[in-house]
Amino acid sequence: MHRFKDLEIWKLSRLFCSQIYSVTAHFPDSEKFGLTNQLRRASVSIPSNIAEGCSRISNKEFSRFLEIAIGSVYEIETQLLIAFDLGYINQIELDKLVHDLDIIIKMTTKFRSRLIV
Repeated sequence: MHRFKDLEIWKLSRLFCSQIYSVTAHFPDSEKFGLTNQLRRASVSIPSNIAEGCSRISNKEFSRFLEIAIGSVYEIETQLLIAFDLGYINQIELDKLVHDLDIIIKMTTKFRSRLIV
């Protein structure tokens, strides 16, 4: 078992979640139940799955939750590209958020590879 609060990937993904909430606060009201909701839910899913995976007894189970978190990262990247296409975020915001996602995915993938026995 791991202590999720000690994991850098959990800390970074939690911070990223806050960034998503800040960015989506400026989306049009018409997106409240669309992209805003989707991005927020997917961003919450990353640290949540890391935390839930930490509670699992086996590394195999933990690895599965990390895999789900990685899936949420790709979901967010797609949704951010759509938000950019629609003019809800600018290129600088997109580049920063995608860069942060890249860091999270690299760290999560590396951590996951160390779990598999």
